[in-house]
Amino acid sequence: MDSENPGEGTSRPSRNFIQQIIDADRANDSTVVVHTRFPPEPNGYLHIGHAKSICLNFGLAREYGGNFNLRFDDTNPTKEEQEYVDSIIDDVSWLGGDWEDRLFFASDYFDQLHEWAIDLIKQGKAYICDLSADEMRKYRGTLTEPGKNSPFRDRPIEENLKLFAQMKAGDFADGSRTLRAKIDMASPNLNLRDPVMYRVKHAHHHRTGDKWCIYPSYDFTHGQSDSIEGITYSICTLEFENHRPLYDWFLEELDVHHPRQIEFARLNLTYSVMSKRKLLQLVQEGHVAGWDDPRMLTIRGLRRRGYTPEALRAFCDRIGVAKFNSTIDMAWLEDAVREDLNERAERRMVVLDPLRVVLSNVESGKPMELQVPNHPKNVEAGKRDVTMGREIFIERNDFMEDAPKKFFRLKPGGSVRLRGAGIATCDEVVKDASGTVIELKCSFNPDTTALVDGKKVKGTIHWVDANMAADAEVRLYDHLFDIESPEDVPESGTFLDNLNPRSLEVVTAKLEPSLTNVEPGETFQFERVGYFVADAVDSKPGKPIFNRTVTLRDTWGKEQRKG
Repeated sequence: MDSENPGEGTSRPSRNFIQQIIDADRANDSTVVVHTRFPPEPNGYLHIGHAKSICLNFGLAREYGGNFNLRFDDTNPTKEEQEYVDSIIDDVSWLGGDWEDRLFFASDYFDQLHEWAIDLIKQGKAYICDLSADEMRKYRGTLTEPGKNSPFRDRPIEENLKLFAQMKAGDFADGSRTLRAKIDMASPNLNLRDPVMYRVKHAHHHRTGDKWCIYPSYDFTHGQSDSIEGITYSICTLEFENHRPLYDWFLEELDVHHPRQIEFARLNLTYSVMSKRKLLQLVQEGHVAGWDDPRMLTIRGLRRRGYTPEALRAFCDRIGVAKFNSTIDMAWLEDAVREDLNERAERRMVVLDPLRVVLSNVESGKPMELQVPNHPKNVEAGKRDVTMGREIFIERNDFMEDAPKKFFRLKPGGSVRLRGAGIATCDEVVKDASGTVIELKCSFNPDTTALVDGKKVKGTIHWVDANMAADAEVRLYDHLFDIESPEDVPESGTFLDNLNPRSLEVVTAKLEPSLTNVEPGETFQFERVGYFVADAVDSKPGKPIFNRTVTLRDTWGKEQRKG
């Protein structure tokens, strides 16, 4: 697969291929209504790949003044839960998808699907099969060899109708019989080799209860649900391309409204996995803290990490819609949220790895009252009050004892500008018995425009008043995997071998006092560090916990590739 990187000459055409298809249809028939849907199965949480589909389907409906449905394809009661239904509704709404009053469930159509199944039996186009699942696989054939007809394929119509009624009545055990479409066991498309339409499954359904003990297959449900709802464009990912002939076959044989299925490339991102099965494994085996772990690319995880719906929509718009699979560099996603938060996030000063600095010429007990802007470009964001006393904290990596020539931060004898306060010059370095630097003694000049030794001070660093600073837990999240393609493993390995051991680092940071009263979900730029959000789950009144959304620059990937 191709890898795409921002700024490397990739460009998206003004009209993607789906828009071009719709444009052509509308040029030929001005009455065409664009009616799309997002049809998730309620068996898990949505991830970034689903976000692309939501944005595409809702975006098309909005662009053409059409309709957008949210429909749950809830045909497998053993894997579906109301919890997933509720989370999906919330996530789609948060992302901006508006289905108005068109919230549907495939289970709403179970009676109609059952009637259509009977119609196909009566036409001699469906039959009851007694083969077990293993036997059915053997009869199915391979990509190079045709399948064999089931010995039950030519059952009389009346017998099929009777057996189907008994299946519905609960007379048979799970897996003992299926209803199959009679198509072509020699078809080169394996999906047309007499696919299963109904299975016996004595299971409680989250909406229909115990009314049914037979459930339709996804393939027998999906197209007919689209038809019932009047969908005009069934937008699917590429893995459904081989299912399209079956989608068409059912609709043609039933002679009902026939939507047009169009397939597009699913989203693949570097440093991530998108398989729902693998995401579930990460959760169940405790490699992450849950579906909303900020390292997960679930919408829940991204929300908790501080991503905004605007950033996700901008990302989906930028990567465009393609016909062929490719892998998008994670930098595209991170750049989208940086750009969004750069405009909206207020600035605060926070020190993650504190080093004490004593401003020796500042009088103890008489802190200076300063005002600093909340946002460098947005005057309306106003200013905030901060204090600066005799002792402050700076980032440990903003000091270097043996600094190279172009190190424009603090060093012995060197000067640096303290954000919004003045200039500090390092006069003395204090170390402990092991030789570790534990304190700097500096002289302070409150004139931020002053020259030092006739030279302009080039560096500016952030700081926090040591006497006023509050302690808070800060979670430094990074990529969950430490290689671009986590699924590239030898035969004996698994994708779990590529988990990044540094994907989460927890530190106790020194905060501006104002940050102790923020609301969960509030986002800030910690100056010179990155964008952070007050955790929506674990934060408590007066004791926020901050999650890093993204660093200020994309240095992670470059450093990893060098190493």
